[in-house]
Amino acid sequence: MALDPITPALLLKALDGLSLRAMATAQNIANANSPGYRPLAVTFEDALQQAAARHDLAGIEAVQPRIGLALRDDGSTELRLDLEMATANQTATRYAALVELLNRRLQIEAMVTTGNR
Repeated sequence: MALDPITPALLLKALDGLSLRAMATAQNIANANSPGYRPLAVTFEDALQQAAARHDLAGIEAVQPRIGLALRDDGSTELRLDLEMATANQTATRYAALVELLNRRLQIEAMVTTGNR
């Protein structure tokens, strides 16, 4: 019995995006006191959601996280340390949850493969 390949592809691609976001956020925090520094942001969720909605494995695998300047709702690029810390926390929480889902998925696949032995 083959399991759906979409789920692990989504999980792995989301982990890639979150990993890049964690690095960009760490860079933002490290440069919080650097004059003229403009914070970075990583986007990938919208493209990943669209590919997932189409159940398009090739589309999911083709999604690449994009790194660019962080724009606030008011259009500014001001670095706010409180928002960066919140992003770091949210990213770490999401990453841990996805790792747990991937681990459970691998356990299920192992049970299917071995016949629950």
